Amino acid sequence: MEILRKENISLNQSYNTKEEAIRAVGQLLIDGGYVEVDYVEAMIERDESASTYMGNNLAIPHGTEEAKKHVIETGISFVQVPDGVDFGKGEAKILVGIAGKGDDHLEILSQIAIFCNEQENIDKLIQANSEDEILDLLGGIES
Repeated sequence: MEILRKENISLNQSYNTKEEAIRAVGQLLIDGGYVEVDYVEAMIERDESASTYMGNNLAIPHGTEEAKKHVIETGISFVQVPDGVDFGKGEAKILVGIAGKGDDHLEILSQIAIFCNEQENIDKLIQANSEDEILDLLGGIES
């Protein structure tokens, strides 16, 4: 199973709170068959204990260590929020949800961080108008 598919991508979204945004990212992981429902609560817990906001308008919500038992398959989801959502430490316009089997999440986090270290890449993700554009930009990320 590919870790990022078209149906895992949601563009032009708007949320009032970071919790709403994290739940949306998590729901895409559930819908994609990557995680069980309980994983989403663990994503919210993780953000409360250690912010998943990475800077550069990027948040990478993922579950706690204990929540790994709720991961069915390694996968990522992508949500674009052009107007941003407040994560306390900054405004996220791009959210990438991660569900990793074993230590897969570390490899995926690393690849996303390297790609998103360039503001130009973040801008391309924020301005993308189609799922295909997102796949072109992030499709190389593998577990």
